[in-house]
Amino acid sequence: MYKIAVLASTNGTDLQAIIDELKAGSLPDVELSVVIGNKKCYALERAEAQGYKAVYIDPKGKSRGEFDLEVADVLDEYAVDLVVLVGYMRILSTAFVRKYWRRMINVHPSLVPKYCGVGFYGANVHESVLAAGEKESGMSIMFVDEGCDTGEVILQKKCAVLPDDSPETLKERVQALEKKWYPEVIRMFQRGEIG
Repeated sequence: MYKIAVLASTNGTDLQAIIDELKAGSLPDVELSVVIGNKKCYALERAEAQGYKAVYIDPKGKSRGEFDLEVADVLDEYAVDLVVLVGYMRILSTAFVRKYWRRMINVHPSLVPKYCGVGFYGANVHESVLAAGEKESGMSIMFVDEGCDTGEVILQKKCAVLPDDSPETLKERVQALEKKWYPEVIRMFQRGEIG
């Protein structure tokens, strides 16, 4: 069984897409072992309500390294093969990144290297895309490295930016791509096509 863990800080929309595919049997031989949150967020509630292990780790009073060690202890306890970031709003320590080198992925709601890095998250990304008059946007799934959205891109998918788009309508189309392709990239890892 190929074991994955999800790290989350927000609602876990992409987490739900992964759970849906697991429950539909579309991720054969993949197990969602644990969902870890650094906030008491809806992603944790979502996981627990559907029968998955959810762990909250309080970051208060801990250095980045100390917090990441606690996360790593949980990941090791579940012998996780792949760490999947879903709206995880923390910069990871170098030691943590190296421990899971090429076994940790993230999704970003833009065509990296555009509109990524510090400050580019949530609505900021889509507002920036619209303000720049871009004709297309999309999402990028990438390996996590020590930087902020600087890891090697594994997969990008595009969508058109429509003349009457708002940040919300653009976000919906980009999220639809994330929900479709994040589980597919997990399948690619499980099949040994990426590593």
